[in-house]
Amino acid sequence: MDTERVREEFGREVNMTPTELERWLGTPESDRAGQHGDGGESVGHRSGRRIVEILRTHRGDLTEDDYEHMRAVIGYIHRHRAQRPSGDVRDTPWRHSLMNWGHDPLKDT
Repeated sequence: MDTERVREEFGREVNMTPTELERWLGTPESDRAGQHGDGGESVGHRSGRRIVEILRTHRGDLTEDDYEHMRAVIGYIHRHRAQRPSGDVRDTPWRHSLMNWGHDPLKDT
């Protein structure tokens, strides 16, 4: 996928603003979401911090590493959305994990 397509897809999938995502990452729910390796920060939480940086970076200043992370974010969101549980997802680990990756599924409705 070329960089233009990556930017477009990333822009569609990451539906939280940098401010919204930063605010979310500061909550206890965000800290608890996702997989924690050695008791530290989850992969999704770390990714969320990187997403905020990418969203605040001018297009011309994005690096190949940024594009690689954007590709990973797109893949994660696609895979995780496909696992949507039934019922109200408002306060679920599924939604919280997606939000760590910059996607609030409640904005889809």
